[in-house]
Amino acid sequence: MVKRHSLALVSAFLVAFAAFAANAQDKRGQVTNLPLPRYVSMKAAEGNVRRGPSLTHRIDWVFKRRGMPLQITAEYGNWRRVQDRDGAGGWVHYALLSGVRTVLVEPDLVPVYATPNQNSQVNAHFETGVVARLGSCSIDWCRISAGGYRGWTLKTNLWGVDRTEVRE
Repeated sequence: MVKRHSLALVSAFLVAFAAFAANAQDKRGQVTNLPLPRYVSMKAAEGNVRRGPSLTHRIDWVFKRRGMPLQITAEYGNWRRVQDRDGAGGWVHYALLSGVRTVLVEPDLVPVYATPNQNSQVNAHFETGVVARLGSCSIDWCRISAGGYRGWTLKTNLWGVDRTEVRE
């Protein structure tokens, strides 16, 4: 009797965990039906970041970098809750955002290779904080471009792309 009861509890737990995991991976925005979280970039050179999703909410600060990658974590009408690399964020009007993908280079002097191979030619080195346009990505590598230079770097050098994301 105890074995049957334990087996039932374990089965119930596994079913609940599977449902939770599926729900967590399939989370979609209520407005756009796009995946959450997801990455976008700043379309505008300046954008007010508000405490809530309306013009009546207080402006907490202003993002001042066109192309800066941001992560959307929620949607409400024409508003998107975003956060930057440091976790700072708030609500931004969707018109200030772009679907063009960019990434932020994290370590200093990141090598950008001609091919996705550390033994290939180095095309450039990008400094910490460089905003680069994101191209295709494999499991470990992403193609990026900035300042007239382009090539491949390890995904671990970048913020603005999920570790498991593959792009063609």
